[in-house]
Amino acid sequence: MNNHEIDYKIYGDDMQFVEIELDPSETTIAEAGSLMMMEEGIGMETIFGDGSESKGLMGKLFGAGKRLLTGESLFMTAFTNEARGKKHVSFAAPYPGKIIPLDLSEHGGEIICQKDAFLCAAKGVSVGIAFQRKLGTGFFGGEGFIMERLEGDGMAFVHAGGTIRELNLSSTDKLRVDTGCLVGMTKDVDYNIEFVKGVKTALFGGEGLFFATLQGPGTVWVQSLPFSRLASRVFSAMPQNPVGRSSDEGSALGGIFRMFDGD
Repeated sequence: MNNHEIDYKIYGDDMQFVEIELDPSETTIAEAGSLMMMEEGIGMETIFGDGSESKGLMGKLFGAGKRLLTGESLFMTAFTNEARGKKHVSFAAPYPGKIIPLDLSEHGGEIICQKDAFLCAAKGVSVGIAFQRKLGTGFFGGEGFIMERLEGDGMAFVHAGGTIRELNLSSTDKLRVDTGCLVGMTKDVDYNIEFVKGVKTALFGGEGLFFATLQGPGTVWVQSLPFSRLASRVFSAMPQNPVGRSSDEGSALGGIFRMFDGD
């Protein structure tokens, strides 16, 4: 094993967090801002790069460059148990959904997932990039040309919105998914896009112009509530405040005015 072996427990239902148990000298890496709490005896260190055990300045620069292309920070945070006994550190999901534990050794040592899905992992897991080689997939696939690639043989944790469904596809299975609902897939899954047939369906169906098509064999993870869809609904439900209208919407006077203006 090249990665640190860590134990974990996931708490909660819709707003989950993962508690990782570290033996002495064990380390976990995480994205900046995901820490929820940690016990005394755990040390924090900012590391440059993608979290892998690459040696030398050029290796670290290459790892940091890959993270920059995915829109992430150049730095990650490492949490190491510096005490003599077991210690715990917890990381929280950024929005409602589920945390998916992935043992990379059970999935061929590699998972390709959407950008911003990575939460934390055992030290030694590399968080890099996966280029979409097909032009149409890059332009219309919902995730652009670049997705995240998790490599190693240890535990990694990703987060997605709503309810998560894991599907095992055979070589004859083909799945059509809304482009924003794809969370991740194993490296053998063929990822492409397909135009929605029918002019009326494409223009007025409300589902977009393209599907993501996933051809087995392999495993895929699908989410029911992409963050982009959640953000869009929240934004559309935000109250408008035109010039001249009182912002005190909860007052009785405000309610009287809304009766006359149609709100």
